[in-house]
Amino acid sequence: MVARKSLKGDYCPSARSLDAIGDWWSLLIVRDAFDGLRRFSDFHKSLGIAKNILTDRLRTLVDRGILETVPVGGTKARVEYQLTPMGRDLFPVMVALRQFGERHLFQPGEEHSLLVEKETGLPVKLDIRTQDGRPIGAAETALIKVPED
Repeated sequence: MVARKSLKGDYCPSARSLDAIGDWWSLLIVRDAFDGLRRFSDFHKSLGIAKNILTDRLRTLVDRGILETVPVGGTKARVEYQLTPMGRDLFPVMVALRQFGERHLFQPGEEHSLLVEKETGLPVKLDIRTQDGRPIGAAETALIKVPED
């Protein structure tokens, strides 16, 4: 098996972010955490993932500061998982992935889950804006790279 290359020293913020998140199972765990799941058994039931893989992904997400463990019932033997502030900062990423899927991976009229504001029931929409509030697309952006030595 080929060892996974670490990207935590990369100059690209996207590469470092992917290094911290890990893989698609980890993103699905984060998705479920945003949906309110907190217990190992709930993640296992939702994802249908092997217990050893789920254990590894949860440990990695905790080690990388995305999730934290909280003792249940005053004992360290049983814990729940909750998003840290760093983990909650993944919300726009999760919304962007959802919008991509809605736009490109479903047939017109095909049913799918819907993310809505609790109070109004209105669908959530993410858009990209400049610092002064103007909408902007990829064609209007440029990447300023770190100079190579």
